Amino acid sequence: MREEHLQQVERWALFVKENPTQWKKIHTEFINALFEKHDSFREKLLKMPRGKEKLQNLYNIKNKEGYNWLK
Repeated sequence: MREEHLQQVERWALFVKENPTQWKKIHTEFINALFEKHDSFREKLLKMPRGKEKLQNLYNIKNKEGYNWLK
């Protein structure tokens, strides 16, 4: 599995090198999709019984005051 990850990184590096004007848009869309997926997951978990508690444990949050979604 490690070999497969290395190959993926090498393919991405080659793509970036060969497509200097295209890779940024693709990368930005990928990162934005990760954030959207995370937000969606958090919202679904917050609707579940003890969802806030589960998220607090998952993220090891000690100070709930710093997170509006935990209030």
